[in-house]
Amino acid sequence: MDYAPVSHIQINRSVIRLTTPANKALRADASRNRDQLLAVATRVLASGDGEPSMRAIAREAGLGIGTLYRHFPTRESLVAAVYQDQVARLTNGATDLLAQQPPTQALRRWMDLFGDWIATKNGMLTTMLSMIDTGDLAHTDTRDVLLTAISALLDAGVAADELRADVTADEVAAALIGIYTVAHQPGNTVTADRLLDILLDGLRPPRPLTD
Repeated sequence: MDYAPVSHIQINRSVIRLTTPANKALRADASRNRDQLLAVATRVLASGDGEPSMRAIAREAGLGIGTLYRHFPTRESLVAAVYQDQVARLTNGATDLLAQQPPTQALRRWMDLFGDWIATKNGMLTTMLSMIDTGDLAHTDTRDVLLTAISALLDAGVAADELRADVTADEVAAALIGIYTVAHQPGNTVTADRLLDILLDGLRPPRPLTD
C-alpha cells in the first residue's frame, strides 16, 4: 500500500474557544460601556448645545476616547446608533404603553417620547443630513415605522371609543412636528405640554350635545 508523502498531507486543526468567567465579564463590561456611551450621547445631543465632540461625549460618560472609538469608530456610526435607538424606543414604546395604559394615556405619553426624539435629532442634524445625502441613513424607512406606531395607538383608541376615527397617523405626526417646532422657538411662552394636551383633547370623539 502506498502512502502519500508527509509533505502532501493536510491536517485541519480546530481551535476550541472556551467561554470563561473572565471572558463573560469582559463582554458584560463592553456592553455596559456601549450602553453608557449611547445614553450619554443621547442626553448631550438633546441638550440643544449643538453637536458635541466625540471627546466631550467620552468625557461626559467617564470613559476614555479609545473606548468610544472601539464601539463607534466614527461620528456617523455614533449618530446612526443613537438615531436607531431612539426610533426603537418609539416603536417599542407604542406597544409597551398600550399594554400598560388606556389608549389615550398611552398616546399622550408617546407624544412625550416623540418630543425626546425630535430634541435628540435636532442635536445631530448636521451629521444626519450628510448621512441621508450619502445614503448611510434610511430616513424614509423611519417615517414609515413611526407612522405605523401612531396608527397602532390611534386604532386602539378608536376600538376603545376613546379617540376619533377620522384622524390619520400622518395628521397626528404633522401636528406633533408643528407643536415641537413652535414650542421651542425663542421667546415663546406656550409650552409643548399645554399644546399636546389640547391636541389630545381634539382627538377625542365629539361629545353629544345636550339640551
